[in-house]
Amino acid sequence: MRIGELSRRTGVSERSLRYYETQGLLTAERTPGGQRVYGDWAVDRVIRIQALYAAGLHSKRIAQLLPCMRDTDGGPSGIATPRLVADLTTERDRIDRMITDLIRSRDVLDEAIATASSEPLRTPARN
Repeated sequence: MRIGELSRRTGVSERSLRYYETQGLLTAERTPGGQRVYGDWAVDRVIRIQALYAAGLHSKRIAQLLPCMRDTDGGPSGIATPRLVADLTTERDRIDRMITDLIRSRDVLDEAIATASSEPLRTPARN
């Protein structure tokens, strides 16, 4: 598939896809005319890259991580080092802390919303 089709299928801009290529996150075959051609595998790869960016990882870390996620047989990669596993565990712990902080912030906002939206209790009118 061409870059425009990959962009449509993933919702990622063509510019971002070209950036992924320069960062070593995505590869493309080239036609004799120089146009990029991607296999169907690229859709899953781009979705995975997006998820890793959303998790707060930077492109260099993603480039290290992608080849280690799964081999073609679905088993663990032979190139994942203990150091990489430790680094990724640290990243996961950082994300867990961020989630805890976000939940705490949401709870404070929920309380503020509940307080701000509550009307004062009215006493019934007496005749």
